[in-house]
Amino acid sequence: MSDLGSFVKRLRDIMRNDAGINGDAQRIEQIAWLLFLKVYDAQEEDWEFDDDDYESIIPEDCRWRNWAADDGKGHGMTGDALLDFVNNRLFPALKGLDVDADTEVRKAIVKSTFEDANQYMKDGVLLRQVVNVIDGVDFGDYEESHAFGDIYESILKELQSAGSAGEFYTPRAVTDFMAERIHPKIGETMADFACGTGGFIVSWLKQLALQVRTTADETAVNRSIYGIEKKQFPYMLCVTNMLLHGVEVPQIVHGNALLKDVLDYTEKDQFDVILMNPPYGGSEKASVKSHFPSDLASSETADLFMSVIMYRLKANGRATVILPDGFLFGTDNTKAAIKKKLLSAFNLHTVVRMPSSVFAPYTSITTNILFFDRTGPTQATWFYRLDMPEGYKHFSKTKPMRSEHFDPVRAWWDDRHVIADDETETFKSQRYTAEDIAENGYNLDLCGYPHEEEEILPPLELIHEYQEKRASLNAEIDRVLDAIVAQLPHGDDQDA
Repeated sequence: MSDLGSFVKRLRDIMRNDAGINGDAQRIEQIAWLLFLKVYDAQEEDWEFDDDDYESIIPEDCRWRNWAADDGKGHGMTGDALLDFVNNRLFPALKGLDVDADTEVRKAIVKSTFEDANQYMKDGVLLRQVVNVIDGVDFGDYEESHAFGDIYESILKELQSAGSAGEFYTPRAVTDFMAERIHPKIGETMADFACGTGGFIVSWLKQLALQVRTTADETAVNRSIYGIEKKQFPYMLCVTNMLLHGVEVPQIVHGNALLKDVLDYTEKDQFDVILMNPPYGGSEKASVKSHFPSDLASSETADLFMSVIMYRLKANGRATVILPDGFLFGTDNTKAAIKKKLLSAFNLHTVVRMPSSVFAPYTSITTNILFFDRTGPTQATWFYRLDMPEGYKHFSKTKPMRSEHFDPVRAWWDDRHVIADDETETFKSQRYTAEDIAENGYNLDLCGYPHEEEEILPPLELIHEYQEKRASLNAEIDRVLDAIVAQLPHGDDQDA
């Protein structure tokens, strides 16, 4: 393929003419399963080279090389014949693969990837054109395969404009910063229990790649990762992402990390490092909450993931997690219990507060990065407020957050000191003891941003902001009411 840069545009232009493709989400999903088969076929070539006895789990006529390859002389399937093959042979065969507990992970991922995949295109000639563009990428060529990693990143970014799919992508500048600050070491295991398209895992692998010296190192890196993803589409994208980044046996599970009793986790279920951005804003059913101790059984998704993280982090392990403001300032009984456990059983050493527009324009919810480890209880926590870089009013799709925007945090990280904000008589950076935080009702809303002028937001963003502010107000009302009730005389005193 001569011009990797035009890859996405060429596919988009072809698909616009197909009556079966309705919007960005369907277009990207169509590209995703085709890409998976192409990438998997290239990976199988390597496995066959290394192992003469290797047998594919995919039926011979359904392997990419045998139905998708076109010699350029019109011998490839096209039109109605191609549509019939894909709809009535390929998809039923891959969805119905015989997989059991003994099936190798590298083979089992084929069925799990296609479980809920969809074939939307209705024009077989246009489908042939799309297949030809994808088949033109030479994944056997190191340089071209490496360059395609950047193209794949652009596909993942496009998810943000595909409706609700935007939740699958955390800005790469953020995942890279978090992976860098966690200081990965070869031989450690890393997990993300809501891994989406695999952004945190890729950032982890990039950090470890700098340390690889031997083939043993390389093997250890490839075996170091573990991910769980609830939704089929990002799961497919994540598996493909792992194959593109040289992970031959992606330990990525299609499932829900909240559907197991946290008290049942043992040491073998724990990891050295946890990096993740849990889904937030969702409300879980009572059946999900039943998997957690009563004092930690929140209905808020992010709260439940925090409990999973705490139960699945090894002794002396390290975690870096993105959480919304609602977790920091919420003081209802469950949130307070989760934060009390966090401070009493873990060392919450750093909280980096991020500007509200880091995830703009897809959500206006303000988020924070929590850094903690399982080395003992928290003695004190440093808070650092990361302000907007000079010349930026806010981040946007065309002006996203970049790695260098974290440079002020990097400079402060190894030389921690108090930074006063004289304008607002607050702090940009400050250290608070665990006792300070406990006395404040476990409200971690510290070193926050000064009040900004209200801006007119689009309706959807306005609704998101309203919901977040309402949750904050409800939490504050509950806290005040609890304080008032505590001051009221008991029934016996009233009778007297």
